[in-house]
Amino acid sequence: MTIYVETETENVPDEYISISKDIAEFSADYLECPYECELEIIFTDDAGIRELNREHRGLDKPTDVLSFPMQDYPAPCDFSLVEESISDSFNSETGEMLLGSIVISVERARAQAEEYGHSIKREIAFLTAHSMLHLFGYDHETDEERIVMEEIQEKILNEKGITRDYV
Repeated sequence: MTIYVETETENVPDEYISISKDIAEFSADYLECPYECELEIIFTDDAGIRELNREHRGLDKPTDVLSFPMQDYPAPCDFSLVEESISDSFNSETGEMLLGSIVISVERARAQAEEYGHSIKREIAFLTAHSMLHLFGYDHETDEERIVMEEIQEKILNEKGITRDYV
């Protein structure tokens, strides 16, 4: 997996980047993605994510994470449409599937980690896993979808040993 990382804010330790990359790669494997993927992860602040949230979702407020998938799936992890539109779905130079972008507000992640009583590293891992599920077609618009996403997120984090007491 090729992961491009951009930091639009100060104080993004290398360990946040490493954890996010590790969870992204593990999530793709866990979800049995049959392709090598290309992914962008952007670390920003509340002002940066607020602007994106306003532009793309019409919500003029900061949020913790935004996902910008490059693929459409008939159902989560159903890659049939990906294979039908190879020119739009894959990087022509590397052959990697274009997965999309994850944007994380480090400011919001710090606040949520404190609020939920766990480490910022655990929160970064959680937000990355959550966003990866969105990039593979999962959503949480209904209670049923939310429960499925929460179960998979927890399985990914638990298999990586990133529980709520993770430091």
